Amino acid sequence: MRNQRTAAALALVAAFAWPSRAAAPQASPETAPSPFLAEYREVTSQLIQAAQQTNLAFARLAYLCDTFGPRPTGSTNLEAAIDWVLEEMKRDGLENVRGEPVTVPHWVRGSESAELLQPRHHALRILGVGGSVGTAPQGLTAEVLVVQSFDELKKRGREAKGKIILFNVAFTDYGSTVSIRTRGAVEAARVGAVASLIRSVGPFSMQTPHTGTMSYDASVPKIPHAAVTLEDAAMLQRMQDRGQRVELRLKMKSERLPDATSRNVVGEILGREQTNEIVLVSGHIDSWDVGQGAMDDGGGCLVAWETIRLMKKLGFRPRRTVRVVLWTGEENGLWGAKAYRLRHAGQLSDHVLAIESDRGPFQPKGFAFTGSSKAMPYLQSIARFLDPIGAGELTSGTGGMDVLELRQAGVPAMDLVVDREKYFWFHHSEADTVDKLDPRELNSCIGAVATMAYVVADMPDRLPR
Repeated sequence: MRNQRTAAALALVAAFAWPSRAAAPQASPETAPSPFLAEYREVTSQLIQAAQQTNLAFARLAYLCDTFGPRPTGSTNLEAAIDWVLEEMKRDGLENVRGEPVTVPHWVRGSESAELLQPRHHALRILGVGGSVGTAPQGLTAEVLVVQSFDELKKRGREAKGKIILFNVAFTDYGSTVSIRTRGAVEAARVGAVASLIRSVGPFSMQTPHTGTMSYDASVPKIPHAAVTLEDAAMLQRMQDRGQRVELRLKMKSERLPDATSRNVVGEILGREQTNEIVLVSGHIDSWDVGQGAMDDGGGCLVAWETIRLMKKLGFRPRRTVRVVLWTGEENGLWGAKAYRLRHAGQLSDHVLAIESDRGPFQPKGFAFTGSSKAMPYLQSIARFLDPIGAGELTSGTGGMDVLELRQAGVPAMDLVVDREKYFWFHHSEADTVDKLDPRELNSCIGAVATMAYVVADMPDRLPR
């Protein structure tokens, strides 16, 4: 240990009786980070190797998915899953394990169906979009108008009154296409439609509709809103193009119940020196009410959880605290992240970095970062340790929604970037099940996040803001 350590710090280390890893000479923000970060080569190699040599994360993910199933907010599934995670984290020996209460929406799907009545009888596969109102008990029957954009709907507004609008919009990328799902019911209601349907937001289907969140606007009526499969959307488009009358009967019993109480799951490894400074690793524990929520985002939860379990197992206690947070209520409004931001408002200046894994635990490619340019040289140097597992890329502009909520309070934000070629095949559908995942890719994600989190938490100088 360096002579510069204070007696208090020595006493703290002795009290914890955990070995100090990667002790490095002091460096200032003006010096190039690479020389002192080279001292972390051995410890990061151990973290990556340890991640690759255990199947515990995948076994826990499979248990979570198989035992509790989908975990929508307000459900007993979600709360039972949270109870189990809290108990397991305590068994792992993590510190300050707790559930922090969060008020969340409680929407229930109920039975739903869509029947094509003309030009022939056919049962369509549908999923109500999360938050949608239901139909009357007898359902509603109307002609369908298929459009391919909001602009087309406006141009054909006179045709739309009293009809069911189907937005047959091809998937380009999620950010561009998802607005059809979130705004579709509002835009259809503006022109007098009685319901709206969307082609599921995804590039591939085997008759698998996809759900997700949506919005309403107080200036127009709330109308039922559901997703159909890519196959059925294409069929209805062809029928309309032929000049055939397309008529549907839609029934949905979905309803919004009073808000419920859920919890963010929190556990820590306390820092050996700057205990108040926090590096946060996270995923979201809730999911939609279909499939198992394995990719979105049970796998991300296990990446974050296993990151600090491995540090504990290997005896690595960094200078700063590493905190795992499994957010609740991400899918329908980032409720857990918003509650965390309010609860910890006085501590956010001491949050050094917030990392999220919510792109599916597929083969990692690197990280995306939103924060000070002064931090980039440090992060680029740390990323070099991940080149052997193909995860050494570092780009600007994180896509992690929960950590971006903290970013609004000034916290540097980062998310794990993975190969998402097939992510949107299964996203928000019955096909989001644990069998779609590769344990080796999950372990590589863990190694990448553990490396980044540990070095940022342990390096002598705080990551610049």
